Amino acid sequence: MAVTRSRFPVPNAFELLREQYAKRLPARLEDLTGPTRGSVDLPLHVVWSGRHSYDVEQPRSRMGLYRTVLAEGQREDLVAFLNRDLLVGQWPVLRTLISRPLRDAWETAFPELATVRGASAA
Repeated sequence: MAVTRSRFPVPNAFELLREQYAKRLPARLEDLTGPTRGSVDLPLHVVWSGRHSYDVEQPRSRMGLYRTVLAEGQREDLVAFLNRDLLVGQWPVLRTLISRPLRDAWETAFPELATVRGASAA
């Protein structure tokens, strides 16, 4: 039986996801001015089930918050809920907990994140 090839290329899932994440990115890491203290309640469009409240001062809770917002948030959510210094500080661990397309989108747009890989998380 002969294999028929389509004239239309099948899109690469990795590239499609990376592009979707890249469209949401802020212009600069400095635009991430989210809280460094207190608690954050995520809106329904970011987290529709499970945990929705996070304590930014608790490293584990903050890691959960950042994972969720990175994966599900729109540009406005990234800017409102993420803080540049906290993101950079925990990036070495956080990058291992998110999807490859998401990690690639952030590290391509912000090369300074790729340089903090070996540092310890805040």
